[in-house]
Amino acid sequence: MKKILLSTIAILTLLFTTNISSKQDNQYIVIAWNDLGMHCSNKDFSSIAVLPPYNNLYAQVIKVGNATTMPSVITTDIKVKYEIPGNTYSVGKTNFWTYSKKLFGVTLADNIGLKGAGLSGYLNPTGNYFNIEGIPITPYSDSDLVNENPYQLGLVTVYDNNNNVLATTQPVIPVSNEITCVSSGCHTSENDIISKHGEGLSIANKPYLCGNCHATNALGTKGNGEAPIFSRAIHSSHSTVAKDCYNCHPGPKTQCFRDAMYKAKKKCTDCHGTMANIATTIRNGRRPWLDEPTCEMSGCHASQYAVNAKTLYRNSKGHGGLYCSACHGSPHAILPTVQANDNVQNNKLQGYSGTLDKCEACHGVVPEGPGPHSIAPSEVKVNKLDDISKNEILQNYPNPFTGNTQFNFNLIESGFVKLEVLDINGQYLFTGISEYLPTGSFSTNLNFNSYNNGVYICILRVNGKSYTKLISKN
Repeated sequence: MKKILLSTIAILTLLFTTNISSKQDNQYIVIAWNDLGMHCSNKDFSSIAVLPPYNNLYAQVIKVGNATTMPSVITTDIKVKYEIPGNTYSVGKTNFWTYSKKLFGVTLADNIGLKGAGLSGYLNPTGNYFNIEGIPITPYSDSDLVNENPYQLGLVTVYDNNNNVLATTQPVIPVSNEITCVSSGCHTSENDIISKHGEGLSIANKPYLCGNCHATNALGTKGNGEAPIFSRAIHSSHSTVAKDCYNCHPGPKTQCFRDAMYKAKKKCTDCHGTMANIATTIRNGRRPWLDEPTCEMSGCHASQYAVNAKTLYRNSKGHGGLYCSACHGSPHAILPTVQANDNVQNNKLQGYSGTLDKCEACHGVVPEGPGPHSIAPSEVKVNKLDDISKNEILQNYPNPFTGNTQFNFNLIESGFVKLEVLDINGQYLFTGISEYLPTGSFSTNLNFNSYNNGVYICILRVNGKSYTKLISKN
């Protein structure tokens, strides 16, 4: 939606030019993403198992529009292949296949996951998207079986019926083994965990799948009817002893919370609440994994950013039938993130990282009028990238104005920036900027041709801080 002209940075200018040129020669783009931002699994399944190797990948293919034709999301007369270059096998990187029969009741072929998926294959067309569930990826590349690589790039390729390549992309297929109770330093061994359960659990009968006793929506298991729901049991029993979510969730090395909200200095508890609160809400009827915080519930976003009714963010769709995750990224990996690989896809599609908000990527041209979330097609120009003393929005010029007016603003800190326009009564009208910007001095032009004469309120929001100017159209 926005064209960022970073003329002072030669390499970014070259990248931008390269992407636009290749875009004009290609009638299709593909956007792919992981559904959760991070999947995790045990590495050793010989004693206890929380989660198996299991990763999900989604993709939407868009036939690009032009000045006379709207873009369209397509699933017919194409096929979409996925693979993970440099990660072609999993047997030997984990002992999951040795214990899959006892844990899950199935005997699996080598490198095949619980839903029949391998480490490469074809995504399944479903509605207006493609997906595959249960990719049995481990965080170890073929060339390094010791050090985890949680943010591996996949390769998604779209073919026509004649096997001609129409489009490619590189989504992150995230996975971490950093969930073991022992490595966190809380328990001396997994045998110790089994012994503390009592109630007939014998080390001689291991391995045990936690979900067989404790119901968990992550696996779709119903439990034994006596043990508490797994998420409730974990968060309740650990609420007084664990102070860091990374004690269980991956993890001090993986750092799966890495996105725009992390950059804005948000914490896990800002959305999810404390561990005690998580356990209490489950006890009171909340379904973990199925009933989770949404964008507008957090108090951070207004209703124009709401998810679909009674639907999680990761399952919600918006502009043109695209998934929210297609443009914004996965939960806990909302773009831009601090992990370079997360940003590869949108860097290719639009020439810069962050939300996919460059209209030309799908439309082929800049459309007229505001787009999704009432964000106007606007251009952010870099004036300079140093010698800034404070965050500020300068008076627009001209003011008063008749149609277009220019705003100059300075950022002493990089961060997620919004320039919102409200009427004099404080009613939201549209957003002129909504993206991650570095430190520097910037300018943008906003079009008010479709709005009546009068006084308007412009608010520059930077990392939770607000800067306001009154402007006048006559």
